[in-house]
Amino acid sequence: MTLPRQRNMTEQAADAAIDTACRLLRLPTIRAEFPDIATSAAKDQMTYRGFLAELLMAECDDRARRRSERRIKAAGFSREKSLRSFDFEANPNIDPATIHALASCEWIKKSQPLCLIGDSGTGKSHMLIALGTEAAMKGYRLRYTLATKLVNELVEAADEKQLNKTIARYGRVDLLCIDELGYMELDRHGAELLFQILTESEEKNSVAIASNESFGGWTKTFTDSRLCAAIVDRLTFNGTIIETGTDSYRIASTRARAEESAKAS
Repeated sequence: MTLPRQRNMTEQAADAAIDTACRLLRLPTIRAEFPDIATSAAKDQMTYRGFLAELLMAECDDRARRRSERRIKAAGFSREKSLRSFDFEANPNIDPATIHALASCEWIKKSQPLCLIGDSGTGKSHMLIALGTEAAMKGYRLRYTLATKLVNELVEAADEKQLNKTIARYGRVDLLCIDELGYMELDRHGAELLFQILTESEEKNSVAIASNESFGGWTKTFTDSRLCAAIVDRLTFNGTIIETGTDSYRIASTRARAEESAKAS
C-alpha cells in the first residue's frame, strides 16, 4: 500500500496519515504516544530532530519492555519475585552487595553456575526467580523448572526417543534455573539424565539451582556417590555458592504478625 503524499496537510489529515503509517510500519507506541509527544514538543519548542528522537526512543523503549516481558513469560517462573521486594534485613546471611553484583549478570555472560543452599523459607526460590528475572530484563534467554519436573520431562523424552531434542532445547537457553533440588530422592536413571543436562550446559551456559540440602546431604537425592560428586562438581566449578541459612523468614513473619495481632487485641 502506498500512502498519498501532499504538502500543507491540515492537522486532522496529518494525524490520520500518521495513524495509518504507524499501522503499516507496526509502530504501536508512536501511534499511541504521538499526540502527547507532539504537544510537548510544541510547548518546549523542540527541534524537528529532537521531536523525531523522542518518538523513536519511545518506540525503542517500549519494544525493549515487551521483549523483556516475553522472555519472563517464556521462562516459566512459578510466581513473580523481584530483588526490590526481598527483605535483606530479615535474612542477614544473604549479602546485598553479592546479590546486586549477581544482578549485573556477568556470571551468566561467563557461563558460570550459581548455587543457593539453605533451609525452607530462607529466600532461595525468591532469589533464584528474582535473579532470573533480572537476566531476562537484560536480554538473556532462560528457563525455570522444578528439579523433579525436569527429571520427569527427561524420563518421558527418553521413553519417546526425544531425549536429544529435549536436552538440546535446554542447551539453547543462557540460564537454566532449577528449583527445589534435593527435596526428593532421584533414582539412578533420573540422576543420569539430569547429569546429561548439566554436562550439556557446562561452560556454554549457566545453571542456577536452589536446594534445601547442603552438598554433603545430596547423597540422599543422588544415591550413587560417584554421580553425586560429578554433579556437585559441575554445579560448583568457577561458580558462586550462597548459603541462605536455617532460619525461616516465613515462620518469623508469621510469628511477628501473630504477636502484633495479640498486642492489638
